Amino acid sequence: MGGAIQVTQQFNVVDILNLGVALAIIVAGTLSVFYIFFGGISFILSGGQEDKIKQAVHTIRYAIIGLIVTIFSVTIIKILGIIFGFDLLSLITWDRVSDLMNTIIEKISAGSTAGSGGGLPRSGSLR
Repeated sequence: MGGAIQVTQQFNVVDILNLGVALAIIVAGTLSVFYIFFGGISFILSGGQEDKIKQAVHTIRYAIIGLIVTIFSVTIIKILGIIFGFDLLSLITWDRVSDLMNTIIEKISAGSTAGSGGGLPRSGSLR
């Protein structure tokens, strides 16, 4: 219980919102690029079948629309951050994202090698 109190005292609402927005944008952008590649491979492997070509084109089209929406959301979030005085996109830098991913990987690998944790962090271990 004491670990949970210490973790919440380290972060405020803006930090948690900042992290959530950063992760959502990164996941959305990554998935959009993945589906563009997936649609391209599906298009190449369609073998001239009309229904497979249509499905691949739809996949590519919607992935591009998703990528555009992600880019516009970054712009809108930046504008709202300027209006309300929050820096909501401060976590979306390559250094901070790579540090965050390294920390998450270290926590998962340390928990999975311990055997008893099963890959899940213990209470108060996310500091």
